[in-house]
Amino acid sequence: MQPITFAEFTLPNGLHCIVHENHTVPIVAIDLWYHVGSKNERPDRTGLAHLFEHMMFQGSRHVGKTEHFAYIQRAGGTLNASTNEDRTNYFETLPSNQLELALWLESDRMMSLDISAENFENQRQVVKEERQMRYDNAPYGTVYEHLHQRAYFQHPYRWTTIGSMAHLDAATLEEAQEFFKTYYVPNNATLVLSGDLTVEEAEKAVMRYFGDIPSGKEITRPTDFDLPLTTEVRDTIYDHVELAGLFMAYRICDVKNPDADVLGIIDHILAGGRSSRLYQNLVHSKQIAQSVSALAAPREHPGLFFINAIAAQGVSLSEIEHEIDTELQRLIAGQLSEEELQKAKNSYETRLLKSFSTAMGIADNLAYFHTFFGNAAEINRELERATSVSLSDVQRVAQQYFANAGRVVLYWLPKTKVITS
Repeated sequence: MQPITFAEFTLPNGLHCIVHENHTVPIVAIDLWYHVGSKNERPDRTGLAHLFEHMMFQGSRHVGKTEHFAYIQRAGGTLNASTNEDRTNYFETLPSNQLELALWLESDRMMSLDISAENFENQRQVVKEERQMRYDNAPYGTVYEHLHQRAYFQHPYRWTTIGSMAHLDAATLEEAQEFFKTYYVPNNATLVLSGDLTVEEAEKAVMRYFGDIPSGKEITRPTDFDLPLTTEVRDTIYDHVELAGLFMAYRICDVKNPDADVLGIIDHILAGGRSSRLYQNLVHSKQIAQSVSALAAPREHPGLFFINAIAAQGVSLSEIEHEIDTELQRLIAGQLSEEELQKAKNSYETRLLKSFSTAMGIADNLAYFHTFFGNAAEINRELERATSVSLSDVQRVAQQYFANAGRVVLYWLPKTKVITS
């Protein structure tokens, strides 16, 4: 992969801008990251960060309600937004001659978002409906909420980004306005422009649209302190599902720890496709599971490693758990060949390279490394870090995170007929 070249500058108000030039096609990606997620919320006001993902499309001084979508789509562009524990981002891809349209839209809502009582109440109801549809009324929809609640004791990762509807109901308009005033400020934002533009025109346009926005106050951020997860937390949940599910979570490192790259390789070894260990064992060979997955999810602070399996009809979850534990013990014991490791690294590399295949993919990676590593240049070391993982690295990391008793194990059982194990 050719190195990703870019330039950086910071406005006097603290807005950090990264520019990647690529004149292959006449498009430009605009990716604006605010360094705020659900971990910045109060324990009694969860869900506000995600609420603002919706609020940001409700209009500002010069843009009417939902007109942000109309402007971008009429210009031939696409747009969306997302929220996680650590950040919220807003992004558009447009023909490159429409760059200033996107900057005008983003700057107008950063400067003057319409946080009225009407908009706040309207979007509060939208989020409540989203929670019912995607979480409360979806099969296995609250799995990750239950896992996080048990995997953390004090850290704000113990709640998920959708938050609590009771907390949102209790939130006041003044609290929402204060949340915006605190976090949606230039000095808490990273703006990445990627594609068919020059650094010179980017600097002029960004200064024109964002230069007059006042800087916010210095932000107090949560620390990564939590009690260690040293014992197994085991629970059984009964839900409206057809098949039993096994859901496991291990506490792991943060994204800057070199172990994060090794854990990314391990999730490919365990469940990265049909030739992976768990798929071959549980789904293909023994046919005791309908599906199986593994995911390393390091965050800005120590994250989680998930292993999930949906059982075949009539199979006990204890049997599936035993097989998963056996595969983990094999990794802990160093039972891994160079060939299997290389296959996992190839799969990991393919996924990584796909993320660099678009202007928006590059923009997102640049924003990620600047926000969480403090250095966007880490984008050019990501592939090297992953491909240099050795057999001894895999064994050491497996021993570090999977050999102790600390984990969460959930048995997710159908309400109508209990499967004993």
